[in-house]
Amino acid sequence: MLNAVPNRPQFVLASRSPRRVQLLREAGYRFETAPADVVEVPAAGESPLDYARRLALAKARAAATGAGPTLGADTDVSLDGRILGKPRDAEDAITMLLALSGRRHQVISAVALVDGARAEVLATVTEVEFVALDRAQALAYWATGEPADKAGAYAIQGLAARFVRAVRGSVSGVIGLPLAESCELLAGFGIYPASDAEVFR
Repeated sequence: MLNAVPNRPQFVLASRSPRRVQLLREAGYRFETAPADVVEVPAAGESPLDYARRLALAKARAAATGAGPTLGADTDVSLDGRILGKPRDAEDAITMLLALSGRRHQVISAVALVDGARAEVLATVTEVEFVALDRAQALAYWATGEPADKAGAYAIQGLAARFVRAVRGSVSGVIGLPLAESCELLAGFGIYPASDAEVFR
């Protein structure tokens, strides 16, 4: 079992996202990180769920070396079936935030684990409801720098928490990694938090 060797990385995370790294470290896993360069463009007619699942798997495969399990993830914001990616500039971010204002939207977060020929994918769909926002609020939020590299132009774990009226589903999925599903996926490959090694050995 991967957990049997003290301090040995249990898998590779195909991401350097600080949010994903923090979630997995706090859950008790040991892992390495690696970049996963894939083209992030939806195919014609592709649903947000299928898009997230495809990208999570593509990222895992792109970073896999064949030396052990690799975990990939993808998180997307969807409004009325339209994917809201990372904003191109201030105006794009403001447009997204005002579109989300006072409405419910979905955050789709998928996670994939590959090990050789074996590959598994799980996904969550979380409903998030925003309070009403005006342009001044959206512009002030953009000025903080937080939304620049975030899908949907917001970070629920940051300053945008004040915009969120309700969450129905996986909070960690909205942050960037559905943790319960990730743990389930890893357990299916015999990988458990390092702190649980003695229990599951």
